[in-house]
Amino acid sequence: MSSAATDSTTRTVPAGRDLTLDLARIVCVVLVVFVHILFTGVGRAPDGSLLIERTVEAQSWFTAASWIANIMPLFFVVGGYAARAGWRSASARGDSAEDFVRVRLLRLARPALPLFVFFTVVLGATRLIGVDPALVDTVAIGVGSPLWFLAAYMIVQALAPAMMRLHERYGAWVLLGLLAGAVLVDTFRFTVIGGFLGIQPVAGTGYGLGQELFGIPNIVFVWLFAQQIGFFLFDGWFGARRWWQLMLLIGAGYAALWGLVSMGGYSWNMLGNQWPPTTAMVMLAVIQAAALTLLHAPLTALMRHRAAQGVVFLIGSRLMTIYLWHLPMIMVLIGIQLALPFPLPAPGSAVWWWTRPLFLIVVLAAVWVLSLWLIRFEKAPAAGPARFSSKAAVIAAVLVFIAPIIAITAYGLDFPLAAIALACTALALWLTGARRNVT
Repeated sequence: MSSAATDSTTRTVPAGRDLTLDLARIVCVVLVVFVHILFTGVGRAPDGSLLIERTVEAQSWFTAASWIANIMPLFFVVGGYAARAGWRSASARGDSAEDFVRVRLLRLARPALPLFVFFTVVLGATRLIGVDPALVDTVAIGVGSPLWFLAAYMIVQALAPAMMRLHERYGAWVLLGLLAGAVLVDTFRFTVIGGFLGIQPVAGTGYGLGQELFGIPNIVFVWLFAQQIGFFLFDGWFGARRWWQLMLLIGAGYAALWGLVSMGGYSWNMLGNQWPPTTAMVMLAVIQAAALTLLHAPLTALMRHRAAQGVVFLIGSRLMTIYLWHLPMIMVLIGIQLALPFPLPAPGSAVWWWTRPLFLIVVLAAVWVLSLWLIRFEKAPAAGPARFSSKAAVIAAVLVFIAPIIAITAYGLDFPLAAIALACTALALWLTGARRNVT
């Protein structure tokens, strides 16, 4: 029995696959879930009214911790590594760039479809039954906040084939160009829009003009930079550095980050630099790539164990489901707690902090149960001839998919945007789906 298990595990690991990167992805997502749990402080005020606060953000140590805990740049670095490996395999099979992008869109849009169905139904129902709009907005904006990743990751993956060609031809010059673009966007946003013109951030309600909208171009410059770092990681540039060189790179990166946020406009809280992304995320991408390389040897040793591989494969097969559904599940579980005749621990109290790891386990377990049905959306559909094989159809599908998600990130999740996102996601899937064989 043990031998069979060993053989089964071995067969599931593709030749040449670096499982430490799969582990890095999982750690990133689980850490995101835990941070969101710490953000979600729900309790009762002395008068019995509902109290909702961002508990961890009020802690004096949180800003400093965010310089390490914001690991989303690493997700894009690892994504760049995976894209470079995937593009080589796709090219060897004779796949085109359109085929490559089509597969990436299906892997993001299919898991997103049931989520947008859920949001549309629930937010529509709250309107029909007359739930307090202020409470709905507070919850919906928080629940919809992680959706920015879908748009950003889709953009960089769609551009990956072209960026790999630039990487092979120009190398580090591509990084310098992307860095320059990110700095120019930040300068224009903070100096001209916020300073000279005095345009304020987007208001909490409505769809008006806001300063953040002028930082949206950095979705391209910042996250493409992180992806390019992943290309260098794949090529072995980081692995060829000595440990002290990597430490020096990390130290220089943090020094540059300190100097950057000291200039004004940037947030000292790294989560504040995530949307719209600023040049601070560029610095973190380099730092985290170097840190991952330093940890590669012990992580590789860990991933030789069957138990570690099993955890990685189990969670990894449901990664998008965990990322997309953890906040709705957190809200559902908190709602159940509020309905029970037991007192909730006050947000920020000692009991509240000690029960957060337990709550993380409960959330992950609940999402796992949900994934037993949702996992069908993470699985790649059966291969077949594309319904539309033109480049224009793929470009249209990508633009249709990301547009409402960017709007949700900018203005917050509400019923109209959820319904539009649902329709657009369905349209993107139709544009990139396989043609049915007619006999």
